[in-house]
Amino acid sequence: MILPQISIRRPVLASMMNLALIVMGVVSLGELPVREVPDIDPPIVNVTTVYQGANAEVIETEVTERLEEQINGIEGIKRLTSESREELSNITVEFELWRDVDLAAQDVRDRVARARGQLPDEIDEPIVAKQEADARPVLWVALYSDRYSTLELTDIGDNILKDSLQTVAGVSSVILGGAKRYAIRIRLQPERMAARGITVLDVERALREQNVELPSGRVENLQRELTIRTLGELKTPEEFNQLVIKRSGDSFVRLADVGTAEAGVENERSVARYNSRPAMGLGVVKQSKANTIAVAEGIKEELQRLKPVIPEGVETFIAYDESTYVAEAIQEVWRTLGIAFLLVVITIYNFLQSGRSTLVPSLTIPISIIATFAVLQALGYSVNILTMLALVLAIGLVVDDSIVVLENIYRHIEEGEEPRAAAQNAMAEISFAVIATTVALVAVFLPLAYQSSVTGRLFTEFAVTICGAVVISTFVALTLTPSVAARILQPKRLQRRSGRLERFERWFQRQTDRYVSSVGWCLDHRKAIVSLALVVTALGAFFYIRLDKEFLPDEDKGRLLNLAIAPEGATSEYTDRMVRQMEDIIKTFPEVGGYFSAVALPREGPGKANEGLMFARFKEDRNRSVQEMLDGPTGLRARFFTEVEGALALAILPKAVGRGFSQSFQLVLQYSDLDRLATVSQEIVQTLQASGMMQGLRSQFQFDKPELRVRIDRNRAAALGVSVESIARTLQILFGGRDLSEIKVGGEQYEVIVQLERNARLEPQDIESLYVPNDRGELIKLDNVVDYSADAGPSAIYHFNRQRSATIEGTPVGDVPLGAILEQVEGILAEKLPPGFRYEWGG
Repeated sequence: MILPQISIRRPVLASMMNLALIVMGVVSLGELPVREVPDIDPPIVNVTTVYQGANAEVIETEVTERLEEQINGIEGIKRLTSESREELSNITVEFELWRDVDLAAQDVRDRVARARGQLPDEIDEPIVAKQEADARPVLWVALYSDRYSTLELTDIGDNILKDSLQTVAGVSSVILGGAKRYAIRIRLQPERMAARGITVLDVERALREQNVELPSGRVENLQRELTIRTLGELKTPEEFNQLVIKRSGDSFVRLADVGTAEAGVENERSVARYNSRPAMGLGVVKQSKANTIAVAEGIKEELQRLKPVIPEGVETFIAYDESTYVAEAIQEVWRTLGIAFLLVVITIYNFLQSGRSTLVPSLTIPISIIATFAVLQALGYSVNILTMLALVLAIGLVVDDSIVVLENIYRHIEEGEEPRAAAQNAMAEISFAVIATTVALVAVFLPLAYQSSVTGRLFTEFAVTICGAVVISTFVALTLTPSVAARILQPKRLQRRSGRLERFERWFQRQTDRYVSSVGWCLDHRKAIVSLALVVTALGAFFYIRLDKEFLPDEDKGRLLNLAIAPEGATSEYTDRMVRQMEDIIKTFPEVGGYFSAVALPREGPGKANEGLMFARFKEDRNRSVQEMLDGPTGLRARFFTEVEGALALAILPKAVGRGFSQSFQLVLQYSDLDRLATVSQEIVQTLQASGMMQGLRSQFQFDKPELRVRIDRNRAAALGVSVESIARTLQILFGGRDLSEIKVGGEQYEVIVQLERNARLEPQDIESLYVPNDRGELIKLDNVVDYSADAGPSAIYHFNRQRSATIEGTPVGDVPLGAILEQVEGILAEKLPPGFRYEWGG
């Protein structure tokens, strides 16, 4: 082969080629993104639609089903799921791995636009958004204070911190969590409205007509022009209180006569705290190719720089930092890489018995490892735990070719040849053999990169990293190794060996003799050896079948998600009391470094009043793992179960691979009838609870949300001249709260929300005190045209591949593997699941 011969004759060329590999690798290493694991998330597109005032069943029939029907025909859909709950439709479209997420999102937008004419006019425009793995925050900054309210903290975070943090290199965006945005709240009083003959529709009309600012043209002559600006917008609560609602003769009915306008917040139900103090959070989303660790360091430096401009009494704290775990994991792999390199060098030295000989293959390791980073950058990969693990494993492989080359050169020198001639003759003999061994290794690992499953995608970068390192090591073995060996190895007459190495060689020769003797015995007893091999293979297969299986073991990432799920119909105040009980429990664990709590947190729409969450961050210098703190009779899960009364309290570990939190067991039941689906799903939950395999079991689908069903007497309404629309609109605004107008303050736009005051919407009979206008302008009391009754309905209606579904979630007890649980659950389902029901595995 010509390449080794050229390298031996031209050592400078060989050195420069390998130096170029090192330079490319070093440059690439500085530009590669650093993340925990490769991006294995499938292409996902979300469609979110808000329909204020609508319940779950209306959302399902009028929004979700119509959108799903259009979206379902898009190419490459793997899974189509949806949630229809009060005021919100959320559709999740998961595509096959081969689909490009940008093209998939565009296809979804086209289908949503096609369905828009079939949707109610009152909905907010559907929002189509890609769900990318890197579109979630890698760091949360908690802003908290004993002196300032959450509204004031939101203003500080939005106007002082957010814009500055977005300028940090590598930051894509900064989102606000647990924030309370400013709004004008108009609280109407029904008695005063009735006394003055005012309905909420009059208030709506007055806001639409009198709080408006439109372009008004310009005044122009031959010399100059003036833009006309009509100052018709209201700015303050005092101005809104003076708004004229109606004129009666020479007198005016103003807003202050029928209610009160005051400064408030958009979402009155949500609550957020950090370490039990009012708080809000800023989530930092990095750019897709940015270095997680560098972004986190940049944010911390920017926070230090901003300290002088943050008001006194406001504190900032890093409540969640993904870079800490990533940095520690990557650093641990770097240490392992160094230890592996050292052990390989020592081993080579013991067998080659020469420092000069050891140097030749040892050069292969750093060159191959460093140059592999150039391969990773060229393919758009990242530095992560799996690519670093691949490099650790590759250390033992990359030296093989150089050792084979060196050993053959050394043999020729032992036969009396000069080093240069020995290198030329040796390479002429084994060049193609070296290439053949490399091709064999690549053939072993490369197929991993072509698997289409999630597991295959997880190991693609792992396989390519090993293959890249092995191929580069072969290039080094064919160029640099013979070139260096020809110049630093000594002729046999000049070689000297120490006494220690001589003793090692004699010991090794004895082991070799024993091995040769055992091989001879095996050749004489071939049937016994083959039989033994078959028995070992059969035992291996037997134990493999019996081995418990799961995707990945739990990992201690130093953080935890805790959920509080109150009964359906619970208020946010009730749920907040449950969350405070959880805070009191978690404060007793000295390993906890901080916790962020929230109730009714808005996520892709209005938050649920009966749900609360708490993120806990654990100290680095602790003696117990998170798993140890969770389990046991005094663990967090047991204490949540026994001490939190009135709600289901769950502690959920983060995913072993990737980001996010979810319970590891997810069973999806499918059936068309909601009542039957709810009944059977609860029966399955009870059966699984009785088995003792899992804890924290619950069905997402509940048919127990309290409802007040208002029925309209259409004949009576028609006789009195009252339209169904005016009845529905009156209830929607007064009880649901609607943003009927906007104001602009300091360049920001805020909502004007109209609703009954809290004391006027506490009981069902409060409906009776309301009035609606008829077609003659007369006021008709609402109880003349409607009646109402209490009932129960679904809190949310879920679809799985367009079929109504109920998802049962849970967490395995102790160390029980998930694979063993799935086998037992399938047996239970075969026995208990009624005809007509189907099931799928989620998660």
